[in-house]
Amino acid sequence: MPHEHTADEHTDPSLYRTPADAIAAPPEKLAYVAGFDRSARRPDALITVDTDPESPSYGRVLNLAELPGLGDELHHFGWNACSSALAHACHRNPERRFLLLPGLRSSRLHVMDTRPDPVRPRLVKVVSAEELAAKAGYSRPHTLHCGPDGVFLSCLGGANGADGPGGVALLDHTTFEVLRAWETDRGPQHLAYDVWWHLGASIGNTSVGVTSEWGTPSMVEEGVDPELLLGRKYGHALHFWELDSGRHLQRLDLGDQHQMVLELRPAHDPEQQWGFVGVVTNVEDLSASIWLWYRDGARFAARKVIEIPAEPAKTEDLPPALQPFGAVPPLVTDINLSVDDRWLYVSAWGTGELFQYDVADPFHPRPTGSVRLGGITAGAPHPTAPDVPLTGGPQMVELSRDGKRIYLTNSLYGSWDDQFYPGGIDPWIIKLDADTTDGGLVVDPRFFPHGEEFQGLRVHQTHLHGGDASSDSYCFR
Repeated sequence: MPHEHTADEHTDPSLYRTPADAIAAPPEKLAYVAGFDRSARRPDALITVDTDPESPSYGRVLNLAELPGLGDELHHFGWNACSSALAHACHRNPERRFLLLPGLRSSRLHVMDTRPDPVRPRLVKVVSAEELAAKAGYSRPHTLHCGPDGVFLSCLGGANGADGPGGVALLDHTTFEVLRAWETDRGPQHLAYDVWWHLGASIGNTSVGVTSEWGTPSMVEEGVDPELLLGRKYGHALHFWELDSGRHLQRLDLGDQHQMVLELRPAHDPEQQWGFVGVVTNVEDLSASIWLWYRDGARFAARKVIEIPAEPAKTEDLPPALQPFGAVPPLVTDINLSVDDRWLYVSAWGTGELFQYDVADPFHPRPTGSVRLGGITAGAPHPTAPDVPLTGGPQMVELSRDGKRIYLTNSLYGSWDDQFYPGGIDPWIIKLDADTTDGGLVVDPRFFPHGEEFQGLRVHQTHLHGGDASSDSYCFR
């Protein structure tokens, strides 16, 4: 196990030693949301939303902190520090303070300081695309997490937008300067998407990294390429690594029919060595699936534990990209696992459904609830606006630390939005309340920021002030 951090008693209270501590902490009062302009004619922004139900501005946009450039396409983002910092001497008095926002198209990285005013974060640094290319050999930064040796920044492309290999850049925890590429021996890995780890698990007494696969810049930036999809060229494997050294250990192929292996959600319990990953589509029947990876002796194995079928539809109701298939694919584009590792949430962006599963036994998930919102053909409305069909569908899913609140946004990626929702994406954020005893979901009728509140920006990932289910690793039980 990692050794304990020796920070003084003034360590940031939003960093939690154990999952139980995180669950018991006060609920979030603010959410931060990545907003982007599809036309690239105005700046993208970090959007602050009020999540305090006692506030008169509950469910309203409080601030848009615009970036200085154009064409960034904010997508995923993350904190400079998470709870695992309490077990690593590389952080001294760590603070969950800075939000790092990669531009998926510009390859710039923006550092926003949430202090002294968390409602109005301010830009304090921009890491240039040139620095990312020169020092790490990567471009198109996608996902980031604070890790034991630095901030891990997964990237889809090689230097200056080259078509790979994609991989992970390592950034300094404090200055946010690009240090180097994390990988020292990448083995067969070429495609990139997400990166996570098991800090308490070991193969040869080292923590284990996990990465997943989407595609290179040319494969994703102009939308889904039907030839590549049907040719089974998108990512379909998991990769396992020595986290400390960046040495590739194992490639785990899920089968080339399972295209686009995306979001990784490892168990929060540091003594567990399993996690879930979502697969966007099976090219044989358009179904989507969730897979469980787990330790099997000295290596890792994976099995499909959830399958979500496509839904038949009339050709005239489908966008051109789907008309040859006569069905709406679920398009599982995000998943999230509660901090207590009990509940798994799965977003089906195509059919417009958010699923809840009881995963107390991760090998046998049990469906316990679902909500329909939007969808390619359904347009299922919000209960407070029953006459207004929702565009898009549940896409990014964020979950409060106590597991009782789920926040959904509706944009996937600009060019992919245009293919599957050619009528346009009108932005919205919807909050669900979850029953964390027996399961079940209810839409919060009071929380529905949408439309003009976002000043023309589409919305993608959400993070919660003080941390959330997708932000933290924990090193102690």
